[in-house]
Amino acid sequence: MVDTNDEWIVSRTGIKERHICAKDEASSDMAYEAGKKAMEMAGVKPEEIDFLITGTVTPDYRCPSASCIIQRKLGLINTGAMDLVAACAGFLHGVATADAFIKIGKYKKIMVIGVEKLSSITDYTDRNTCVLFGDGAGAVIIEPTEENKGILATYLKSDGRHSELLWIPNGGSAAPIQDLDDPKESIFLKMNGKEVYKHAVREMADASLKVLKEAGVEAEYLKLLVAHQANIRIIDATAKRLKIPKEKVFLNIAKYGNTSAASVPIALDEALREGKIEEGDLVLMTAFGGGLTWASALIRW
Repeated sequence: MVDTNDEWIVSRTGIKERHICAKDEASSDMAYEAGKKAMEMAGVKPEEIDFLITGTVTPDYRCPSASCIIQRKLGLINTGAMDLVAACAGFLHGVATADAFIKIGKYKKIMVIGVEKLSSITDYTDRNTCVLFGDGAGAVIIEPTEENKGILATYLKSDGRHSELLWIPNGGSAAPIQDLDDPKESIFLKMNGKEVYKHAVREMADASLKVLKEAGVEAEYLKLLVAHQANIRIIDATAKRLKIPKEKVFLNIAKYGNTSAASVPIALDEALREGKIEEGDLVLMTAFGGGLTWASALIRW
């Protein structure tokens, strides 16, 4: 399809395969499956969830929100629901928001979902982007605890001065579809990979150091780093800056590629199911995405 090969892709990104939705499958369908499994794992019934936050840049529709559609499919009859648009950092923005809501006593059980159907906004003639992105979803349920565990610290940051490094330039109110010569062009994601790489490494490391400092934790005591699975080189460089050894870095980018807001929750779930996270372990999550946005969260499992 484009001028590349498997060796080039794997050596530069670490990606060996990607999962792509069926044409009749939407973001809400993947989110439904992830949300259902999260409730099963947590032993929580749909009526117990009192708020839903979805991080996504690929909702089913421009309106209503993806969260409203997901709420209906999951039967969350007692929830408020909202979307967060923070690209690859969307899930961690949702975690930080849920943490704040719970700490002020506003809600008691919040579902946070990261979901993307990036195949719906990928130009498969653009070698710079099409080899990177896949589709997927992940979900967690967050609730209060009196124990010495849970979310210890979060950090969110953005810099809109660099928004054009990773964006969808057309299709919004600034460049409506009806004003474009080629409406199909409106849906495609554009990225300046070299510049995004530099920002991602620096800012994910900085955000991670900030949450570690806030929690009073040294990096050497971490059990696992669960970073946004965007590019193996970005993950390796971030871990190096944080002085975290490779054996403490979780990787599944080879299987899924970059799934944006779904990346961190998918990785967190797999790490847990593989026995790499146990009760009492310190886990650092970090992500970077379009906006530019970035975030980190430190949890004690």
